Amino acid sequence: MISNRLTRYLSALVSTLGITTAALYSGCTLAQVADGQAYPARAVTVIVPFPPGGGTDIGARLVAQKLSLKWGQSVVVENRGGAAGLLGADAVAKAKPDGYTLLVGNVGTQSVNPALYAKMPYNPDTAFEPITMIAELPLVLLVTPSLPYRSVQEVIAAAKAEPGKISYASSGAGGAPHLAAEILKSSAGIELLHVPYKGGGPAVADLMAGHVNLLFATVLEGSGAVRSGKLRGLAISSATRSLALPELPTVAESDVPGFDTGSWIGMLAPAGTSQAIIQKIAADVRAVLSQDDTRDVLLKQGATPLIMTTEQFTARINLDRKRYGEVIKASGIKVD
Repeated sequence: MISNRLTRYLSALVSTLGITTAALYSGCTLAQVADGQAYPARAVTVIVPFPPGGGTDIGARLVAQKLSLKWGQSVVVENRGGAAGLLGADAVAKAKPDGYTLLVGNVGTQSVNPALYAKMPYNPDTAFEPITMIAELPLVLLVTPSLPYRSVQEVIAAAKAEPGKISYASSGAGGAPHLAAEILKSSAGIELLHVPYKGGGPAVADLMAGHVNLLFATVLEGSGAVRSGKLRGLAISSATRSLALPELPTVAESDVPGFDTGSWIGMLAPAGTSQAIIQKIAADVRAVLSQDDTRDVLLKQGATPLIMTTEQFTARINLDRKRYGEVIKASGIKVD
């Protein structure tokens, strides 16, 4: 509320300068918001609800580094993995809504988990304020080089010959990699053995060690292993090929017509965070994603930066919740 002293001051300015009181009050309110918040005035914590090394973690760290430079404040990434992202997301849902604790979630935490879990430690409909999308992450189907498979067709043929023998890892039950494998199983009419992990990083590590046979991983976390020869890439999950691995066909090109799935990452805040802070963060993230060097890093690693408004991001979360909810129901996926 504007004080009596300030009101008298504004009235004097109106008389002297001939401008409207409404215009002055509007300008003063904006100044009070900016001065009162001075956001960010200290370090910001970004929680990634998965272990280090996964696609969500890699993207979050790049954006956090750029925001730190832009804001002149530390932006610290904290990994809190477990329960398919529920533990880290819950920490943000219960954090003070002041803009200093943020979440970088993905399609799994925001769209899949609400359809997968009958009970969650927070209300997914009301716990968060979506801020903005960061990037889309197509998936790449990976195999250990010691195995003979060099195409999706060969995997399908082997799985049909020995149902349930071929194992596939995932970043967690119900995550985008798990759902991609379930869609492949359904589309190709095959059986595979699911081995869930607590994040993409550990799943990739065990695939390299030969403990599992296959893995759908984000191109962001898998492209380096493919280029180095530590893993063999078979196909891309999206409808179009990846700029990071252009030599690989899509799954749809590999005798599985219509196959098109993947993941995305985006930033969210606890419910109740002021819209002034939400919109500032959103604008600054979009500015960071518009920088050529940021875009180049993401594109070269297989992620597609996406410039979205808060409203568009919210709509995407809801659309994918409906879409993957239907996949979960049709496939009968259950959380152990």
